[in-house]
Amino acid sequence: MIINKLFFLSVVVLLSVVETPEKNKSELSNTANKEAAKTIRLFNGKNLDGWYTFIKDRGRGNDPKGVFTVKDGLIHISGEEWGCITTNNEYENYTLTAEFKWGGKTYEPRINNARDGGILVHSTGIDGGYSGTWMYGIECQMIEGGTGDLLVVGDGSNNFAITSPVAAEKQKSSYLFKENGAPVTIHAGRINWWGRDDDWDDVKNFRGKQDVEKPLGEWNRMECIVDGKNISIVLNGILVNRAGNVLPSKGRIQIQSEGAEVLFRRVELKMLQR
Repeated sequence: MIINKLFFLSVVVLLSVVETPEKNKSELSNTANKEAAKTIRLFNGKNLDGWYTFIKDRGRGNDPKGVFTVKDGLIHISGEEWGCITTNNEYENYTLTAEFKWGGKTYEPRINNARDGGILVHSTGIDGGYSGTWMYGIECQMIEGGTGDLLVVGDGSNNFAITSPVAAEKQKSSYLFKENGAPVTIHAGRINWWGRDDDWDDVKNFRGKQDVEKPLGEWNRMECIVDGKNISIVLNGILVNRAGNVLPSKGRIQIQSEGAEVLFRRVELKMLQR
């Protein structure tokens, strides 16, 4: 009996040793699949599937000048006309990672002004609701010297808002983000990123003393972390701005054309665990 029990226990131990690796492999595979499912590639490197174009005074899906194209695996935005590409779907609770660089061309009426663009999150309402060009939303600004600013692109009502800690003194007419500063809520306008130059000027090729954005022609990585009613902007690995009590807290995503050539090689979402 003792021998039989020992034999039985040996078989159980052996089977557990044999079965465990396969079980672990299965669990690892399931985990990997879940992680992959959490990432959404908004740009597939081939075309603008999942997006539609909207151009001021032309409307949706009408882009005769090819303002928005895909060339050599890059989204190419010429900047020649004002407008945007907009996701077909709405999103919430994610980290949006966009890798971009400015091209050389600029167009009237901003031919001599700082290269300008941006990504709007939580976009709602009708196409062109704001200035005939964009949906209402919250803008993660891209502009020479000011990339990382946060703007409320809304209708001025309480339906659109951000609250940020800011410095005691304004920077010209705008608030300046400052960790541990006094919180302010805005329903229009902007919160400048913490290192925006006091002498910033709206001129092409402007660079400030503390700029985190890389020089013209180099790739930048901007992460817009959208967690519930909070937004943080990380530019090239550095936190440059953040806000809470963000309204609305979900919506479509728009990438702007505002008179400056800009290229994107990566646009993707990693969904956050809630």
